[in-house]
Amino acid sequence: MRLAHINLVARDAKALAGFYMDVMKCELLRGPKVLSGEAVSRGNGLPNSEIHTIWLKFPDLERPFLEIHQHVITRHRDQPRVNEPGFGHLAFQLEDIGDTLSKIIGAGGNQIGEITNFGTSDKPCLIAYARDPEGNILELEQRAAEA
Repeated sequence: MRLAHINLVARDAKALAGFYMDVMKCELLRGPKVLSGEAVSRGNGLPNSEIHTIWLKFPDLERPFLEIHQHVITRHRDQPRVNEPGFGHLAFQLEDIGDTLSKIIGAGGNQIGEITNFGTSDKPCLIAYARDPEGNILELEQRAAEA
């Protein structure tokens, strides 16, 4: 068994895909497509289901991929919190946590908490939490360069 993909349900799939491509350096795996019809509704249990979907490839990783869905009929939900049960966040390892946080904020996201060192002074491991423009939680990790 292996993890195939991660799904984010978006208010605006095109805009959210743009954020993940521009800021988090994901690449387009499959362009916009509409999923609808009896088989889709039977499969997901939602009558008259219509989904606009975009698939993105994470940097330097073939699988799993990020599947962004925008349903024509959606239910409103408040922004998720770090300590709520269920899926919590997407974690990205990156080279410059400060630069990435600036880009997230510039793209309409925001920072949660502070950049914190979970490593040592000799081998830092910086962690920060942020939200994408739709409020989904991201964990950013910057590890010390290997010698």
